[in-house]
Amino acid sequence: MTERAEPGAVAAETSVVPGVGQRRRGWLIAGVAVVLGGVLEFHRLVPNWPGRPGSLIESFLPWGGVLVVVLLLVAFVRRSAVALVALLLPVGVWVDTFGGLLLPGEEGGGRELVVVQHNVSDENRDPAGTARALIEAGADLVALEEIVDPQVAAYEKALAGDYPHHVVRGTVGLWSKHPLWGEQVVDIKPRSIEEGWSRGLRAVVRSPYGDVAAYVAHLPSVRVGVGGLASQRRDESAALLGRAIAGESVEPVILLGDLNGVVEDRGLRPLTSQLAFAESGFAFSFPAAFPLARIDQVMARSAAVGHIRTLPATGSDHLPVVARVTLE
Repeated sequence: MTERAEPGAVAAETSVVPGVGQRRRGWLIAGVAVVLGGVLEFHRLVPNWPGRPGSLIESFLPWGGVLVVVLLLVAFVRRSAVALVALLLPVGVWVDTFGGLLLPGEEGGGRELVVVQHNVSDENRDPAGTARALIEAGADLVALEEIVDPQVAAYEKALAGDYPHHVVRGTVGLWSKHPLWGEQVVDIKPRSIEEGWSRGLRAVVRSPYGDVAAYVAHLPSVRVGVGGLASQRRDESAALLGRAIAGESVEPVILLGDLNGVVEDRGLRPLTSQLAFAESGFAFSFPAAFPLARIDQVMARSAAVGHIRTLPATGSDHLPVVARVTLE
């Protein structure tokens, strides 16, 4: 004779399953949170071969905050206490690493230079309009990259009234309100590039606060493909630039440039290991239509880089960035 199950017993058995599934999902979210926190904190331990995965992760490291927010929302919806506790790890690491970038910059002191950095694009159809937009920032120094022969005269003419001193070497240039001297090319060309290629310069600015060595550079582009991140040329160029700046005898030093890398990217360690950069302001500058990363940089030695921000779009695929540099 077949026994009939008690109705209460059936209800008890079926009610356990959803709870188990919910707990499992909570532990899954917690596991993802711990992994994310580990990547944010120990990204330097991710090997850079094959395909430079470490540099690739570091290029988009600030966007880890978006993943944290998504996981928090899922944890709240699931009402998972274990997931919420685990998420304290990536939240804490992200705030510690990038939280300062959300804060307004401190008020500048008396020994301050305002600088603008902009890759103007060699396909810019309105160089004069771009120049006028940059003038509105009222900067002491304006550094430009990707200025090609047909456009040089247009920038010189448009900027001359506000910036009587300038130097152009190859495809990079520096415009200044203050006199310049010691202008020279900085050779940062990777060995694998055989054609004419000049993307670095150095000049000394006679600022109201004393001489300042200013460098303008445009490092080689990086590409993401099936083989990973192709950054060998960029890394080699960064090493050459770092060597030149390490040997600079004039202090302070200001570097302005399209470095084709974020400050977290280990490929820029030859520069970030000896130069300070902004601790407030994300200033994502590329691509201009939907900025994903800050590859246009302002760095300094014997000086502090204040809040960095972007300016409105010009005719370039990059946004200009402006920063305050307080000299020591």
